[in-house]
Amino acid sequence: MVLNQWGFVSGWMATAANVHDNHFQPMVAQFADERAVLTAGSFHAQAGDPPNMKVCARGVWNERMVVETVLSMLTTVCHFKKVGHRVWSYCAARLAYTLAVFNLLAQWDGLQLDEADAVCLSIAEFSL
Repeated sequence: MVLNQWGFVSGWMATAANVHDNHFQPMVAQFADERAVLTAGSFHAQAGDPPNMKVCARGVWNERMVVETVLSMLTTVCHFKKVGHRVWSYCAARLAYTLAVFNLLAQWDGLQLDEADAVCLSIAEFSL
């Protein structure tokens, strides 16, 4: 998934676990005119990385913590690791509506900014 500067999902793509991460480079390239996309080292290809893709090591960019926060909320609140669909299209549909619901719930009370003008993401109040 690609997150914007506020931590909301801007785009996503899914495939089987046996596909290499650089398979997602076309999705990264779609955002070339809009933003830089921070990625892990596994997204780097031997040749032809999109110009907006910035490969960063662990601990280098603090912005990566936004991704970890979103993944944590999807795991804790949306129980996203408990997906047991047997058909790929059902799993992809679950991913699509979970990411859409995240965007809706994270903006439920409007954008709450802290003193550094960073968005305070939280969907904990919707946890069952």
